[in-house]
Amino acid sequence: MSNIFETLTFPCGKEMSNRLFLSPLTNTQSHKDGSLSDEEINWLTMRARGGFGLTMTAAAHVNAGGQGFPGQLGVFSDGHLPGLKKMAKQIKSHGSLAVVQLHHAGLRSPRELTGSVPVAPTPSEKFTARGLSHGEVKSLIEDFIQGAERAKAAGFDGVELHAAHNYIICQFLSSEFNQRTDEYGGSLQNRSRVLFDIISGIRKRCGTDFLLGVRLTPERHGIELGEAVTTARILFEKKEIDFLDISAWNIYKEPVDEALQGRSLLSYFTELDRGDIRLGAAGKVYTPEDIQFGLDSGLDFVLMGRAAMLHHNYPALLKGNSEFIPNRIPVSRDYLLGEGLSNAFIDYVGGQWPDFIKV
Repeated sequence: MSNIFETLTFPCGKEMSNRLFLSPLTNTQSHKDGSLSDEEINWLTMRARGGFGLTMTAAAHVNAGGQGFPGQLGVFSDGHLPGLKKMAKQIKSHGSLAVVQLHHAGLRSPRELTGSVPVAPTPSEKFTARGLSHGEVKSLIEDFIQGAERAKAAGFDGVELHAAHNYIICQFLSSEFNQRTDEYGGSLQNRSRVLFDIISGIRKRCGTDFLLGVRLTPERHGIELGEAVTTARILFEKKEIDFLDISAWNIYKEPVDEALQGRSLLSYFTELDRGDIRLGAAGKVYTPEDIQFGLDSGLDFVLMGRAAMLHHNYPALLKGNSEFIPNRIPVSRDYLLGEGLSNAFIDYVGGQWPDFIKV
């Protein structure tokens, strides 16, 4: 498993000490105004200290109206900078790359949280969302670019654009949720315009040495695998990003589309010519064998979520013992507190995965 701990260099010049990302995990630990709490800073700093080569925040909303869940980190105001600066400094002090995931929930923004009607590429009766005007689409693009600029000003190494999980960039990519008739709707080229305009804007205003990644959904939410692969191919061809993160849900799975089965979902992306752009994936990466499977399948890195919740120092434990066996759920609340999860985070975990916490 020696290649797990090989240095990985990104096109922007940034280097990661190993092939392990901390996955961007919703943790509900920020304050109501989106500012960071000491609990959230502690949670992330422990993972950096534990050896993750790249430590990524939870999804940080770039617009107050784009909040997706309670206790969400914000990056839409200069008032967030003090906490962001503190966190970036602490993550980087342990040799880990510090990255903010930029996010807008779109039609998945709960009205009771934001106090406003959710927005989407086009109106959605199901989600009681209104469609964005042409000018508002331009403003949305600017919100993401300014979020990246704010992350850079805070000292972060880079950002990842959350274009997955049916949040707003994914909604624009989706032929199901995007029925626009202007230059942001219709063909895949038009539906992906928001994503590529954000990327170009960030690259122009944050520079070539700023780490820039994208998280994509490969299927589901109105995203067809063929279109996701085409989007990935164009991302690689344009050479404006440093890494692509595929949210696969399970790195071992085959596509949902029966016509495309008979090979792994990830193989559709690993076979693309990506040049120096790095490719990773998340989804049931738990054991050392899972990590190695991902790398052997052609990935440059893997993202770890629930395993990182159970072991803040998973990389250090694995580096010190190639036969390391991670703990299994359920675990006690006290155990998770010891691993740096706050009570608010543990309550959220228990609500999402009832079998995670030992009663």
